[in-house]
Order: sequence, then structure tokens, then C-alpha cells
Amino acid sequence: MKQFILVIILFSFISSCTKPTHNNQNNVIIENDQIRLVIGNDGIAQSMIFKPTGDECLLLNQDIPVFTATQERPYNNEVKLAHPNKRTTYPADTIYREGNNLIVGFETIPYEAVISVEEGPDYITFSLVDFIVEEEDYNVKITPPPTSELCLLQLPVRNRKHFGEWLNVSWDDKLAVNILATDQYARIDSEKRKGYRIMRADAVKDIKLKGVTAALIVCETDKLLDHIAKMEEEYNLPHGAESRRNEMINRSYYWSAEVNPQNLDQHLKYAKMGGFRCMLLYYPSFIDSRGYRKLGDYEWNLSLYPNGKEDLAKMLNTIENNGITPGFHFLHSHIGRDSRYVTPVPDHRLNLLRYFTLAEPMGRSDTEIFVEQNPQGTTIADGCRVLKIGTELISYEGYTTSPPYKFTGCVRGIDETTINSQPRGYIFGLLDVSEFGATSVYIDENTSLQDEIAEKLADIYDAGFKFLYFDGSEGVNAPFWFNVASAQYKVYSRLEPEPLFAEGAAKTHFSWHMLSGGNAFDVFRPEILKESIRRFPAEEAPRMEEDFTRINFGWLGYWLPDENTVGTQPDMLEYVTSRAAAWDCPVSVHVNLQRFDAHPRTPDNLEVLRRWEEVRVQNWLTDEQKKMLQNLHQEHILLLNENKEFELLPYDQISDVAGGSRDVRAFIFERNDDLYVVYWHISGEKNLSLNLNAANVKLCENPGEEENISSSGENSVTVPVSNRRYLIFSDLSRDEVVSAFQNAKITE
Repeated sequence: MKQFILVIILFSFISSCTKPTHNNQNNVIIENDQIRLVIGNDGIAQSMIFKPTGDECLLLNQDIPVFTATQERPYNNEVKLAHPNKRTTYPADTIYREGNNLIVGFETIPYEAVISVEEGPDYITFSLVDFIVEEEDYNVKITPPPTSELCLLQLPVRNRKHFGEWLNVSWDDKLAVNILATDQYARIDSEKRKGYRIMRADAVKDIKLKGVTAALIVCETDKLLDHIAKMEEEYNLPHGAESRRNEMINRSYYWSAEVNPQNLDQHLKYAKMGGFRCMLLYYPSFIDSRGYRKLGDYEWNLSLYPNGKEDLAKMLNTIENNGITPGFHFLHSHIGRDSRYVTPVPDHRLNLLRYFTLAEPMGRSDTEIFVEQNPQGTTIADGCRVLKIGTELISYEGYTTSPPYKFTGCVRGIDETTINSQPRGYIFGLLDVSEFGATSVYIDENTSLQDEIAEKLADIYDAGFKFLYFDGSEGVNAPFWFNVASAQYKVYSRLEPEPLFAEGAAKTHFSWHMLSGGNAFDVFRPEILKESIRRFPAEEAPRMEEDFTRINFGWLGYWLPDENTVGTQPDMLEYVTSRAAAWDCPVSVHVNLQRFDAHPRTPDNLEVLRRWEEVRVQNWLTDEQKKMLQNLHQEHILLLNENKEFELLPYDQISDVAGGSRDVRAFIFERNDDLYVVYWHISGEKNLSLNLNAANVKLCENPGEEENISSSGENSVTVPVSNRRYLIFSDLSRDEVVSAFQNAKITE
């Protein structure tokens, strides 16, 4: 028995040597005007009360520690011997407060974290200051702290009606709980559980540990953007909250890759016909690009802009003087394969996905490259099979996955790079080639190349642009949660004046402060456009509302009718832009002057867009109408009535017009106890014969603008079918009108 007691005493002594202890048994209380957060001395949150109402914000008794530390393997010798060598997360088990600092200890591992707490009136911040590490606990040659991740804050937040995964906010009509980063370095995430979400902020060693800060905001929901705006101002961040309140945020834009001083007047004409207040210029409008192949050089197209930036500035000024705000669309993380950064000598700052070591010397004419590592899993996608070895890019056909490991079918000096030889032991890499066409490669975000490109883009923006599209934002190296926003911020932070709003192809948490307009989708063909809108933008829009953000329901392509497609038609644009308006979102149209000029229905298409832009500008839609438009399977028309006022009405397409001809599109609706059909020809000017009595039919270009109808008998009328027109029917049933159109004949 005495031996047993001695063992217990000895074990307790050893534990006390490897684990700091504190006698302070009091709970830690952190509070401001809004909340009172109580953390037990065991590191578990006891409550978080919203003080104005007394609401409990947490789901209690979940035993989720507020702080944790993660190691890739144990580093303390005794822990390493006693526990498996694997990635392990250690929960906090002790916590006490010294002034503004929390001293946090963890299970098993013998060190503490010092986390600073600042209790401001609008938000509370948690910042990793330092670690307390005893040298005798780590008697090995390492740089402390031996941790890969430190959780700065982790709370089991009760579910509310909405959760914004981008901003990391749980909210309903009354209350919002938000954990967000104060810069790009904190990793913000959440995990869905039954009845609650674990909302958290982490500092990651490979990115940054000390100084990483996260903010906790709990407030009335209608004041959330006010609190975020205060944090953005005090931390010198992009003004994401302010831009979301800007009246420009829901303006649609006219997009083109071919605007230049020579054709600007024609573009302005079409932009005004469509009621556009914004125009987004793709960089090939003024940069020598060759598609993506010259990306990174950003050299002026001197044939169109002989004075470079000066000519661009004059053109942008003209656009603004016409009441249209110009924006800049660019790719900031791509380098073209014809760029000087790639050929004749590839830049050392291009991203490499994997590294290999030469197992044998590589001669200048070798077509097999022997390596020490197994290439298994290396890309075999066409155009992406590229090795960067010294001054040379080398393509390969395949590789072996059993010794001797080698790349086979190698073609030397591709992209006109400089062929070289290298000795055994030379380390080289797999080039990070863009999966989108393989005409560009990606930057290593950890080098100065992203800053160099950012400086070039900022200089172009300075010509007079006012908003942005960050295209290709997904084209960065891992970790994506950090590099997507970090690459964007390297550009954004250099821009003067700050953009009115921005959109982007990819987003992570910190991007919320920059991409106040969310994203657009790539173009969909006319035949699948409506279904694609239902599947993609209309699915995302309500989710993005939960992040206090709108998306763009474009980009909309512009298609000419031909044997393969009916082309872009007014009802398609009516559907897209009306669904966008349902969630206070804009659209965008890809403009090609040749197609706009050639499409007979361009005036009708642009008139549809113009009307809906006026609706956005006037804030004309009621909440009830927006709810109506959120029914994705009922289409609507925005009518300009006899008094030139808007009316919103549901309408339905008449199928099989003229015996199933695709050339005439017709939609039926009810108005003022009459039946209306809006109809048109997709590309031509014909006549349409209907078995109807002329006494029952009126023809109008627009309501109140009646035209004559030709009648060839008691029950036969002929009407022109070209641009959009309206037929108004009295004393006829819906079935009779639909039947008349289905049995109609198209004549010359």
C-alpha cells in the first residue's frame, strides 16, 4: 500500500514538472457594452449573454474549449514517447487573466499561450501575443513554439435563422454573432453541429502566429455593418461595409474586351440603349495580350493607344462624362506563357507544385529525366505536363511509378525557353500551369512577383477606373484560404482611390472586405440559360444575402441566331435580369460590336435591360414583388404601359407557335381583363397569319400605340412579326388565343 501511494505521489510530481499549474479558480469575464462572455478556468465557455436583451448566444454544456493548440507530432520528449506521433489538437484546460492578457494552458503539452484581449465598444479582439515555453521542457534544437496552429477563439454559437459562411456570421432579424479576421492572416471557419455552429479563428504557423488577431462582434443585426465599418476603419482595411451601402452596388454593367478610342461612340450608344451606368473593360481592350499568353507583361497596345496610359485616361474620362462609371477587369495571379516572365528564361518566382531531385545528370538532348522521387499522381492533363529545370521548360508524355523513376517522352526547350544541362542532385519542379486552357501559369504568392504585378495593375487603374473584377482569383498556390485573399489584397491595397465595389472569381473570408459585389458566372448558351440561372446564380443569391452581399447574375453572352441556336432573345434577358432584381442583384452583358450590330433583336434586348435598370435605380420593386420574382418557374414581363409607367406581370410562353417553328416566340398574360400576347421573330421580318376575327384583336408596338391589322376574311388576320409587339384580345379565352398561335402560319 505504501508503495502504491509512493507511485501516486511520484506521478503527481512528474506531472507538475511538465504542466504549469495556477491557483486562480475564478472564471474569466470578457465584456463590452454588448456582451458578457464568461470562460471557466478550465477553458470552456460558460455563457455569452447579449446584454441589451439577456439572450444567451451559446449552446451550453458542449465541452468545447475556447482555445486549442495543434502539433503535427509531439515535440516534448516525454509526450513523444508516451503518445502516438500524429497530428494532435490539445484543448485548453487552464486559463487565467493578467490585465489584458489571457494565459492559456493546454492538456498534455507543457507550454502556455498568451492571448491579448481588447474590449472595445464595437467589438472584442483576441490576439496571439507570445508563448511561455520552459527550455528544460524542450531540450532539443527547435525554435519555439512547437505548434502548427493556435485557435484564438472557438465558440459553440446557437443556430439562428441565417448563417453567412463567407463573413462567418450567425444572425436573425434581431441579433448577429460574427467572428472575423482583422487582417488576412487569421483563418476563419465554422463547423456545423446539431443546434449550433462552432465558430472559430486560428493562427497558422506557416502563415503567421504572433500578432494574428480575430474580432468578436455581437450586436443587433441592423447595426452589424456599422460595427464592421468601425473595425475596418480602425484596422485600415478595405471598406467592405461602406461599399455594400453604396447606391452603385446593384448597378449592372456593360462588359467588353474591345473598347478603344476608335469605336467608343458605338459602345456608348449601345450602353445607353441598355441603360447601363457601369462599363467594365477587359484588359485586352488596351493591353497587348494575345489571349492569356502575354499576361504579366501589361504592355500597351500602341496601335490603338499610341500614348499609352494618357490615351486610356482620356477615353475613361469620356466614358464618365457620358454618365457611365468605368471598371477594370484583369487577371492578377496569372502569367502568360509568351510573357517575358516565362521565355526565354522562366522566372524563378513562378509557382511549382512538386519538387524532384535528378537521380542522373541531365544532358542537353536527353528525352528521359531520371528522378529520386516517385512521380505518381503528377498531372497528365494535356498542356499542363511541364517541368521547370533551370533555364528550361520541358514537357513530358508520361512517367514511371516503379524504380527507376523517370519522366518519359520529354520535349526540350518548349515555349522557346533556353535548353540547359544539370548535374545529378539538382532540384527542380513541376510548373503550376493553369488548368484553363494551359496558356498561362501561376505566380508563387510567397515571392515578390505578385507585388510586381500588383504595381503594374495599380498603375493602369490609376488612369481613371472606379471598380474592379478580380478574374482568375482561384489561380494561387496553397493554402487557398490565405492566398486567394492575400493576392487580391496586394492589388487592392495599392489602388487610389479605393474602388466603389469589386467582384471576383474566387473568395475567401478576408475577401469580404474587398469583393463587396460577390461574383459573376461564366456565360451560358441561350438554350440552357434559364435553367442555368435557376441552378447557379439563383441558388447562390439567397446564400450571399446571408453574407450581406449581392452577386452578379451575369456574365451574359450575346449569341446570334443561326442553325445551331435561336440566339439571345428578349425573354431570356427578361428572365435573368428580373430574377437578379428579386435579390437586389445586377446583371452584366458581354458585348461584341459585330454581334450587336448583326442581331436584329438588339434594340429589343437592350430595351428589356434598360427598363430593369430603371427599376433598380428607382428602387421600384416592393418586397412583395421581389418575393413574387423569386418563384423561379414563373416568368414575368416588365411592361411600359399607356402612361409610360412600369407594370410587372406574370406571363407564360406559348409552345409550338406556327406548328412548332422556333422562329417566333410568343408569351401570353392577362391585364385589365384582357389577354395579351407579346411576340416577335428571332431574327427576321415576316408576317403571321392567325385564324381570328379582326374585331377581337388590337395590335400595338407598345400599349397605347395601336397599329393597323390586315384582315383577309372574317376569321383571318395577318400581323407583322419582327421586333417585339403586343396583340390584345377581347372576348376570347386563353385556350382560343393559344390555339390561334399554335395554328398560325408564317408568311413572307
